[in-house]
Amino acid sequence: MNASTETVTHAETLPEPVIQVSKLSKVYKDGLIFRKKFTALNQVSLEVGAGQIFGLLGPNGAGKTTFLKILLGIIRKTSGQATLLGSPAGKVAGRTRVGFLPEHLRMPAHLTGFTALEYFGKLQNLPHSIIREKRDQILESVGLSGRGKDRVTKYSKGMLQRLGLAQALLHDPELLILDEPTDGLDPGARADMRALMKSLRDKGVTVFLNSHLLQEVELVCDQVAILNKGQLRYCGSVDQIGEFVRTKTGVAGISINMEVRGNETATLEALGEPLQGNFEIRRVDALPERVVLSLSFSDQDSVDQAVDRIRQKGISLVRLTPSETTLEDAFLKIVSNEAPISNSL
Repeated sequence: MNASTETVTHAETLPEPVIQVSKLSKVYKDGLIFRKKFTALNQVSLEVGAGQIFGLLGPNGAGKTTFLKILLGIIRKTSGQATLLGSPAGKVAGRTRVGFLPEHLRMPAHLTGFTALEYFGKLQNLPHSIIREKRDQILESVGLSGRGKDRVTKYSKGMLQRLGLAQALLHDPELLILDEPTDGLDPGARADMRALMKSLRDKGVTVFLNSHLLQEVELVCDQVAILNKGQLRYCGSVDQIGEFVRTKTGVAGISINMEVRGNETATLEALGEPLQGNFEIRRVDALPERVVLSLSFSDQDSVDQAVDRIRQKGISLVRLTPSETTLEDAFLKIVSNEAPISNSL
């Protein structure tokens, strides 16, 4: 077998993206005569691989809801391409393999946990016998064991959210789309939800998560996409987003937190010139004689030289730790930057 044949064979074995979007745009028009146009999505391109937890982020009005509605076939795109599990977005072939938990799922008041699963299961064309066989295990998996006979009017907001997740899982979907799944849940229930999402990922289910709770997303997601004003501002690993922001905003090098015992003015004089960009200073509330400086240096040699100067001036260095960019920090910097930002590192 020659090299070219091997390449083709390998390419054919690569898994197909679960979600594939290319130059996707959606323009809304308002009015009958002088129709105003509003661009909700503008040339968005991204891919979601199988077996990962993918987070969609963005401020209000960023285009997240429009994106989800196009994937699910609720509205039509204006231009571009979007596929779901290998089928054009909105086609039955793809939708039947998707579980969906909307942000505000409504349950008819006369239903119980069991009959709610029967109701939604029939919408998925599941036989009644299969629903009855699976309902106890599904409710147990979402923390509603023993509550199947209770009317949904007795459910708290968090319990209704759990029941919504149960109906989304009933037909064993390959792709699970969750819109604000931890809304209304207490901290313990949120931890349970994260554990369940990770368990599903480990079983090969792809989880697509739309949430405004950035700390939750950071704890559970492998990849994230950030939309702002209809444009894709970042798409990639959660672990790499800090490096992405530092590179795009011109703050390269090494960022550290330096805690010292003493006066910040004397500390800054001792540090001298090697500081890169802006720096922040804060006092330790419980220990007013200590100061924490958030600093950036061009390289490791600059860090070592700064520490030497601090010690030569007799200033006590209490702690030196890397300064990590949280997802929330990166998100705020990305959406506040009006200049175009590439969506790849």
